[in-house]
Amino acid sequence: MTRRSFSAAWDSVAAVDGWMTHGQARALYDAAAACPAGGRIVEIGSFRGRSTIVLASAAPDGAEIVAIDPHAGNDRGPQEIDGYADAANVDHDVFNANLADAGVSDRVRHVRALSDAAHDAVHDPIDVLYIDGAHRFAPARADIVDWGARVRPGGTMLIHDSFSSIGVTLAILRELVPSSEWEYVGRSRSLAVYEKRSVGRAGNAARQAAQLPWFAKNVALKVLLTLGLGKLLRTLGKPEPAWPY
Repeated sequence: MTRRSFSAAWDSVAAVDGWMTHGQARALYDAAAACPAGGRIVEIGSFRGRSTIVLASAAPDGAEIVAIDPHAGNDRGPQEIDGYADAANVDHDVFNANLADAGVSDRVRHVRALSDAAHDAVHDPIDVLYIDGAHRFAPARADIVDWGARVRPGGTMLIHDSFSSIGVTLAILRELVPSSEWEYVGRSRSLAVYEKRSVGRAGNAARQAAQLPWFAKNVALKVLLTLGLGKLLRTLGKPEPAWPY
């Protein structure tokens, strides 16, 4: 498959469910496009294939694209941590159908397993790692530490719901803010981009700490939405804020 332009890739996911903004899709596309020919792109958390399609559309010829998602009905989306077992097979079927409709099925190898059980299914090294898996602290930290260790020097790691999800942000504070191995490049809303290279700890930590006021705003908005802010605004005829991502 010939690499598609970003605009074509974005158009191809217009009807695909998921939580990914235009800017976040651009960041994913650019990271995948920079993967060397014959390289490896690994995605943790695919849901219905929105981000998978963007990565596959940008990847160079010969690159391996591995999508890891158990489609088990847990850690499914915002406020959908557990209890969606009935939707699991539907998500799996829709994921496959969406990849087929986008013409990227032959480019993607799906590993239907939890990320901590999928290591043996993926070879080293990883050139691009995209993490959008479980958002609780322990599994988010494990993804960053264990999968991040498999990224080659000079490779890229992108993390969704950074400075938005409490668990993901705590994992970043624990493992990446003090790191001299992962340089914080920037973010598109809650999608943070890191490059694996030596970096001064103080400056790197300061750039990430500067995102914490935005994190506090997101947490406050989530609390208000959970307490019924959206319903109140609808009653007043005003639009409900989107769940921050």
